[in-house]
Amino acid sequence: PVMSCVFCQFSPESITFVATDAHKLVRYTRTDSQADGSSSFILPKKPLNLLKGNLKGDEEVQLEYNDSNAVFMFNYIVLVCRLIDGKYPNYEAVIPKENPNVLTIDRLQLLSSIKRVSIFSNKTTHQIKLKLACSELALSAEDIDFANEANERLTCNYAGEDMEIGFNSRFLMEMLNNI
Repeated sequence: PVMSCVFCQFSPESITFVATDAHKLVRYTRTDSQADGSSSFILPKKPLNLLKGNLKGDEEVQLEYNDSNAVFMFNYIVLVCRLIDGKYPNYEAVIPKENPNVLTIDRLQLLSSIKRVSIFSNKTTHQIKLKLACSELALSAEDIDFANEANERLTCNYAGEDMEIGFNSRFLMEMLNNI
């Protein structure tokens, strides 16, 4: 149950939320909110979806918690939920600390290109290849079963060694849509 929940980590400088679906790991840190001390807990997704559905905009949410419950208060609404017992895995271990490869590109341009190229990817894997070199990003996809292939080139700023890497296009599109 711990892996299907959201890990919340509080410190005086920031609040960090971590979640995974076993394919993707998301870490979201906010430095505009603070906590009185350092602590952490694990929240189930259902109360968070209820919270999201009841928030209208940029309301201030007050959170109080103890060892077993969390209480969210906003706009005369009080949402109480039970916390999950357990220890969240060390998510920091899978996030690279020093990454010498940095790609800078327009998000919408990349997203549009991925959408076009992914149409020709394998329907099972949805794999697209990204070839990074200097100031060019080459995207390609192929479906050998149907003899389909697509290639596109985009200009970008890339710092790092030339590389070719493959991704599931659906995961990339989902990530780029949520940035």
